[in-house]
Amino acid sequence: MVVIYPGSFDPVTYGHLDIIDRCSKKFSKVIVAVLNNKSKKNLFTVEERVELLKKTLEGYDNVEVDTFSGLLVDYLKQKNCSTVVRGLRAVSDFEYEMQMALVNKKLEEDMETLFMVSSGKYAYLSSSIVKEVALFGGNISCFVPEVVEKSLLEKIHGGKK
Repeated sequence: MVVIYPGSFDPVTYGHLDIIDRCSKKFSKVIVAVLNNKSKKNLFTVEERVELLKKTLEGYDNVEVDTFSGLLVDYLKQKNCSTVVRGLRAVSDFEYEMQMALVNKKLEEDMETLFMVSSGKYAYLSSSIVKEVALFGGNISCFVPEVVEKSLLEKIHGGKK
């Protein structure tokens, strides 16, 4: 079974990587789909996010990194896939993700959304928190892989910690 794990991944965190790793063990193929949302102000360009994901996912034979813009249901049709995986950290995530899943189901009745509960050690972690900690000079090495840490610090501080 092929599944799509969509997100902005700005930047990719250990929480994202945990979901991807767990999916790679359950499904024959995982497409990590980076959303190119022009109305959202991302720190990294879509190309940079794709490159960071590719670097952190080396060694996964059944994981592909791709990008999309527009409606997720249209991307799923393009990929001939009907299943999306979304990670949940808290009840607030569930409320938002449930709403999105129902809208997507209304737009494409064959689409299914599978919710994967975050590992407890990453339940607090978000890309926004990582960016904020980095902005104020905090240590982010426990939140993101080294390649992401270096890129984020370069982006925010010109490489200086």
